[in-house]
Amino acid sequence: MEGEAGIPQKEEKFGRDALLVAGAVLLAGLIVAGAIVAGSQKFSGVASDPSAKDAAVVDNGAQPPAQATVTLDQVKGLFDNKNITFGNKNSKVLFVEFSDPSCPYCHVAAGKNPNLNKQVGTQFTMVKDGGSYIPPVPEMKKLVDAGKAGFVWLYANGHGNGEMGTKALYCAKEKGKFWEAHDLLMSEAGYNLMNNDVKNDKTKSGVLADFLKSAVSASDMKACLESGKYDNRIVDDMAIARQFGFSGTPSFFVNTENFKGAYSYKDMQASVDKYLQ
Repeated sequence: MEGEAGIPQKEEKFGRDALLVAGAVLLAGLIVAGAIVAGSQKFSGVASDPSAKDAAVVDNGAQPPAQATVTLDQVKGLFDNKNITFGNKNSKVLFVEFSDPSCPYCHVAAGKNPNLNKQVGTQFTMVKDGGSYIPPVPEMKKLVDAGKAGFVWLYANGHGNGEMGTKALYCAKEKGKFWEAHDLLMSEAGYNLMNNDVKNDKTKSGVLADFLKSAVSASDMKACLESGKYDNRIVDDMAIARQFGFSGTPSFFVNTENFKGAYSYKDMQASVDKYLQ
């Protein structure tokens, strides 16, 4: 499983028995510390139940934006008839999102699951809920809708349960209903459905189709999912993600500038404005 990205932001004993106890405690501490470091490198996220009070969240998204070895031609090359794209590839600003419908920090960046935003940390509480966080995805969509930007959505395995959701998004795009289906999946109910029920179980196509029926008719969605027509997109999208230096979800590009993690849009805006000038 690939990782998901979030945001950032120290006597003396007497007697042989006492020395043995102290040594054992020190050794145990080193083992636990090593396990925590190894685990955080492999995976960080939120428990499947977004209401869980002891959900493990690693604050690892406010890394400085890294300049990936990606060219503008590579970004423009994503605008084809296979990928989920919106807008014009010749726009001054091109956004790329590598996402996973089951990934908690992808939900944070989508801004449709406010309870999860609050749960993972005060720095993710949205402005409309009294915080300072501005989810980037809705802001990107506004620029696309205004004809000022292009946008590409690609799947990357960040949490492990998003394959069926991804196929559903491809099916919805086929009907011109990507954003409607996207917003449903990125809701609290969608998060629970992806992580606690559907996961990657192909036999749950009817359950997923029923959940998305306000965006795409349940019969059309179920037929599309069961046809297997988008099964290969999982592998193809991941191949593209690796070419773009993917290391965790969500991962955004503003033209060739890479923002790894659930950055607030205000931290991306200077880059966006620079290209729009």
